[in-house]
Amino acid sequence: MTYSDNKSQSRGLDEQERMIVRALVRDSRLSDNQIGKLTGVPTPTVRRKRKRLEEAGLLSYFCALDMQETGTGKFGARHLYVIKFRIGITLRQIVEEIKSEPNVRTIFTDLIYESHIAEIDGRIALVMVIEGKHDADIVENVQGKIVPSLRKNHGPDSIEEISTIRLLSPIRIFHNYVPMVNMHHGILSDKWPKDAIFVA
Repeated sequence: MTYSDNKSQSRGLDEQERMIVRALVRDSRLSDNQIGKLTGVPTPTVRRKRKRLEEAGLLSYFCALDMQETGTGKFGARHLYVIKFRIGITLRQIVEEIKSEPNVRTIFTDLIYESHIAEIDGRIALVMVIEGKHDADIVENVQGKIVPSLRKNHGPDSIEEISTIRLLSPIRIFHNYVPMVNMHHGILSDKWPKDAIFVA
């Protein structure tokens, strides 16, 4: 089992689907009617193809709130942590733990901006971007909250190694978004050229 087992078989996009996705990359709040006007794809076709992409798990939407100093000011620092587990901790165990918490607000919800399952030298690892008020706050929360929670779920000797990097500023997100260059009022700038939007 892999963490992507629930995804459909991979498939390429046709040209109409690419046009629809490019429009949504520019502004995911667009209606099917607006996409039809922008792309020339008939609105019923937009509706049908968009729904199919969503149901296949190929198209997702996210809301991002800037909680750093440039936004709400809740957090002032961000670190990337790599937590490597010992031999014997399996991908299945990590996935089952993640699946058991979706409807519960946890310390992971409050502290982790982004996280991924990884593999390092044959061992399962978590790669997490963690936010805090300042650097010392992040260290305290990792050691006082996140590490104890992982040890509770996977055993006291489950963590083999932890490494960290202090992150200063995001450059590129989801291939197309370069916040300091092409984002304006929460969406891709109108001035950003259509042929610069990558859709595979």
